[in-house]
Amino acid sequence: MNRTAFSAFASGALFGLGLAISGMTDARRVLGFLDVAGDFDPTLLFVLGGAVVTTLVAFRFVLARTRPLFADAFRMPTTRRIDAPLLAGAAIFGVGWGLAGYCPGPALAGLGAGSIEAFWFVPAMLAGLLLQRALAARPRTTADDEPPSAANSRGG
Repeated sequence: MNRTAFSAFASGALFGLGLAISGMTDARRVLGFLDVAGDFDPTLLFVLGGAVVTTLVAFRFVLARTRPLFADAFRMPTTRRIDAPLLAGAAIFGVGWGLAGYCPGPALAGLGAGSIEAFWFVPAMLAGLLLQRALAARPRTTADDEPPSAANSRGG
């Protein structure tokens, strides 16, 4: 296993362990956080707060480096554009998270922990991933590529 693959594996394992320790592999805990008018569970707020503070502190040191430890270069987003696919993806993610109580990281960690909910969520998540890739791979048509409609071909 090369250093980059090992680094990715170790980072994922550490992330999954953190999710399991914090209880974020339990969809009911996440749903409890989202249920502000009912049986509210603030645990996720502390997990998110800890992640934000850690990121604010660590990113200053990480990005001060000329390159990552186990890669040739940093791979940062190249655009800041907010477009319809981004908003649609965010909405789908949010609705799915609200309905199931899972997002991809905790779902995979939950699958590893034997969560019954993750066993039905992960295949649905993978099906959605494959559907999105299939739709994105379709050739796009423009108005110039489309055949004339029946009304236009009859002159009306």
